Amino acid sequence: MEQSKNKFPSEIVDLPSKGILYDKGSPLSSGKVEMKYMTAKEEAILTNQNYIEKGVVIDKLLRALIVDKDIKYNDLLVGDKNAIMLATRILGYGPEYKIEILDDNENKQQVTVDLGKVQTKDIDYSKAYTEASTP
Repeated sequence: MEQSKNKFPSEIVDLPSKGILYDKGSPLSSGKVEMKYMTAKEEAILTNQNYIEKGVVIDKLLRALIVDKDIKYNDLLVGDKNAIMLATRILGYGPEYKIEILDDNENKQQVTVDLGKVQTKDIDYSKAYTEASTP
């Protein structure tokens, strides 16, 4: 666990994009985001009916948990947002995620998924647009 200079427990989350597709001046270009642990304040965001109805509850939660306020949340790539959301779930509630599924015979089965084992897919970014390349 990392300790932020702001005196609250936090973790460094690696972004699947590795920061490659962000501008060099962006804090996201490091390929890492510091996330604080959820408190009662963030739990309240998750249950805020107004945010839920407007469909912004996850955005509000992630904005509250990202430590570096220079990070422009709307600049995050979808895959990086997903990785941050997964890290938020693990940091807040642990890696075990219990679900109920139907087997081939339509019988309900309880299954526990270990979210800590979820892996990202490596992407070849060598053909991605960069500041040095021209379209």
